[in-house]
Amino acid sequence: MTGSYHPVMADAAGGTDLGLRERKKQRTRATLVDAALELCLRQGYEHTTVEQIAAQAEVSARTFSRYFATKEAVFLTLIEDLADEIADEITRLPPHLGPVEALRVAHVEVLTRVDGETVGRLTKERIVLMLRIINGSDALRHGAFEFRHPRVLALLADRMGVPIDDRRLRLGVSMFSSIIVAACGDLVADTADARLGPLLMVQRLNQACIHAAEFAADLDVAAHV
Repeated sequence: MTGSYHPVMADAAGGTDLGLRERKKQRTRATLVDAALELCLRQGYEHTTVEQIAAQAEVSARTFSRYFATKEAVFLTLIEDLADEIADEITRLPPHLGPVEALRVAHVEVLTRVDGETVGRLTKERIVLMLRIINGSDALRHGAFEFRHPRVLALLADRMGVPIDDRRLRLGVSMFSSIIVAACGDLVADTADARLGPLLMVQRLNQACIHAAEFAADLDVAAHV
């Protein structure tokens, strides 16, 4: 895995309303994430250990475990940061949009904004890092596919008027996960460095959604239900 990583201290940026202890916790968390990303870019996810991450961040392995349950959890914070912004965007969307279309539109809006400005903890550099690191590991790809953000699920359930454990909601979210993995899973291998980024994700996502809609149109099950 190639490339260099420049720490993004937006993770540690706390508002003036945060207490000293909370700001210190945020800085430690941000330092651990930065250390993990730097090591992963240098030597690959599979060759990076919790002990190495802790040493790079100048904390103990026990301190690491207070912030992250596993090594995978550190890297999935990249997806969690994106999902936080997706949740906020979903609250602004028209109520008639179904779950899959709401997820598509929210991703398109957030990623388009990130291409030109910092959005929460997201930057264009971090989106590229997310693509490089997650697509460089089968374990992380699987973790990304299985990742479910509780607030996003709650917002979609409310939009659909169903309980959060409704199988239709699970189906819609799984469909979108499959679409975005199919759209972006090979971006790093297929794309020159200069083009890799959020706008290319938007392009691939929209194309994949068109293909998914074409496949769905082929289904003719109404007469058999």
